[in-house]
Amino acid sequence: MEKYFEQFTTMALEYAPKILLALLTLIIGLKVITWISGMLQKVLRNRHIDESIVPFLGSIVSVLLKIVLFISVAGMFGIETTSFVALIGGAGLAVGLALQGSLGHFASGVLVLIFKPYKVGDLVTVAGFTGEVEEIQVFTTVLKTSDNKRIIIPNGLITSGPITNISGQGEIRVDMQYNVSSSESIDKVKQVVKKVSESCPFVLKDKETDVLINSMETGITKFDVRPWCKSEHYWDVYYFMQENIKRQFDAQGVAAPMPAMNINLAK
Repeated sequence: MEKYFEQFTTMALEYAPKILLALLTLIIGLKVITWISGMLQKVLRNRHIDESIVPFLGSIVSVLLKIVLFISVAGMFGIETTSFVALIGGAGLAVGLALQGSLGHFASGVLVLIFKPYKVGDLVTVAGFTGEVEEIQVFTTVLKTSDNKRIIIPNGLITSGPITNISGQGEIRVDMQYNVSSSESIDKVKQVVKKVSESCPFVLKDKETDVLINSMETGITKFDVRPWCKSEHYWDVYYFMQENIKRQFDAQGVAAPMPAMNINLAK
């Protein structure tokens, strides 16, 4: 018994400081990790990062730091941690290769939520689709088109191409073109178009509506018409102008272009 007691005492004296130090490191480390995770979430919220991603990023940082802490504590106990690190690294690589497409969309979603090239409610053109942003999720962005279709686009496709935020500046110019007969008076066409523009409730009155000649071809005069409006009224202005300019052209007798050809016969 004395022999075993001496061995126990020797082991206790040898390992007790390591155990106490490891437990102290574990307790303090967990508290520090909790503080770091909380501070990270606070900073993200202060920068107005989307609320749906703040807890997610905080939990990822917390889990990664805890893994590092547990490996460090295991090493303090004298456990060989090289195999654990290799195992975790191999597992991470396998998961990364299996989910590389999804992880790419996730990373793109994080970038969209952090840098905010668009927000919910904006009218955008992304990945070849135009619509109003209905939802911004971690893996996908949901658009609602003007014909009420729901388009779900992976974020990886969005960040890999150009993003056109039609609503981004608050005000937008609506570019349209109208063709009339080359025999029509330029002043008359401009007067009719400006009258329609002034009657539109969505056109900004503090900005001039441009009515400019784009080109003149055989029998055709092409006019560029460019009124300004709030971004959310883009389609309202577009369709109002299309319909009412046609009505006024008919009412004022503005002739549409007709295919024409001049033939000169030599005697």
